[in-house]
Amino acid sequence: MAEQSQVYGSSNIGEQPPSSRPYVPGFGAWGLRLMAISYLTVFIVIPLLVVNVQGLRFGLDVFWQSISRPEAVSALTLSVTTSLVMTVINTVMGTLTAYVLVRYKFPGKTLFNTLVDLPFAIPTLVIGVMLVLLYGPQTIVGKFLQQELGVRILFDTPGIVIALLLVGYPFVIRAVQPVLLQMDSNQTDVAQTIGASPWTTFRRVIFPIIRPAMVTGALLSFARSLGEFGSIIVVAGNIPMRSQTGTVYVYTQVEAGNMQAASSVSMVLLLVAFAATIGIDMMNWRRHARN
Repeated sequence: MAEQSQVYGSSNIGEQPPSSRPYVPGFGAWGLRLMAISYLTVFIVIPLLVVNVQGLRFGLDVFWQSISRPEAVSALTLSVTTSLVMTVINTVMGTLTAYVLVRYKFPGKTLFNTLVDLPFAIPTLVIGVMLVLLYGPQTIVGKFLQQELGVRILFDTPGIVIALLLVGYPFVIRAVQPVLLQMDSNQTDVAQTIGASPWTTFRRVIFPIIRPAMVTGALLSFARSLGEFGSIIVVAGNIPMRSQTGTVYVYTQVEAGNMQAASSVSMVLLLVAFAATIGIDMMNWRRHARN
């Protein structure tokens, strides 16, 4: 028996225990990877390549001429400007809303928290119709703003900003809210115990913690607003050099059959949105690296 045990024992010499053996993906794992990569390639990579190839098809000179036309410059400038204004407002109000939803109790809180996500589900064309019914020249609000204050909402920049505010409202809230929920309440309690005011507590304790989430939500909101079309075409119309945004300009060029101009302006919008997305990924990478 001793000899047999020695023989059997010697047969395992040099073998690695099962836990230390290198993992070799099976057929199922490779199949899942192939499916995910193929889906990503078909629906994202290939369309992006087609747009870039079409935009640069006739060289950089033609591309530059397409994006430097006065109508194109005005449309791109209006898109970026209104998106930046919306981002600043929604970052402040979204952070405030997230703070109220987490820190305070009030009647209807659950319903309000549900309504925050409603812009994700409502078609943007419906949002445009809602704003027309509210701010149109035939309504009480629209008449008062235009006649008494001289502010024109529809078919002008204010209408675009309001539409973008509604579309991008949830992004900052849903980015900041989980961070506030995970934050230890003892930190704010200690600050208040030593005599810090609510504003000082927020500025010195809460804000440094939620700042990365605020920036992430702001960049997501900005990138989303660059591609908004449905609500803007209803609220602002299609007035060149006045209320025509980048997406609406692309739409008009497609209708006119000028795919070169449409692809060129689309490339600019994609580059700006891609830069915002890269910024989000870099911030998340730095945050995970610190942790």
